[in-house]
Amino acid sequence: DDESLRRWKEQLLGSVDFDSVGETLEPDVKIVSLAIISPGRPDILLPVPENGKPKGLWFTLKEGSRYRLKFTFQVSNNIVSGLKYSNTVWKTGVKVDSTKEMIGTFSPQQEPYTHEMPEETTPSGIFARGSYSARSK
Repeated sequence: DDESLRRWKEQLLGSVDFDSVGETLEPDVKIVSLAIISPGRPDILLPVPENGKPKGLWFTLKEGSRYRLKFTFQVSNNIVSGLKYSNTVWKTGVKVDSTKEMIGTFSPQQEPYTHEMPEETTPSGIFARGSYSARSK
């Protein structure tokens, strides 16, 4: 019954039928794909499996190379407020990096959203070489 909340939802939902998006439905965010964008080479497009867990080695990046991650995701059922990205990286069982970033607030729509992370650089040097594992949420 809050008028300002109703106006805020209408502004976020745009052309979505307001009656079909109720308060009881939990928002659903599905990651469709992940792209690795690196200057001077073609983008690496990684489709995300249904269970969200790829098997084996998923991709390889050269040491000391610059890259950005680009997510493509869909939002359904309800407004997602305060969507966050979190990534933890391990090397031989030791946590070496942890990243958290606020992505934003999104309304449900048929077309997928995209979000690019800030540019990062892969580790380099003799001690940084090897395989890493990561968990992204």
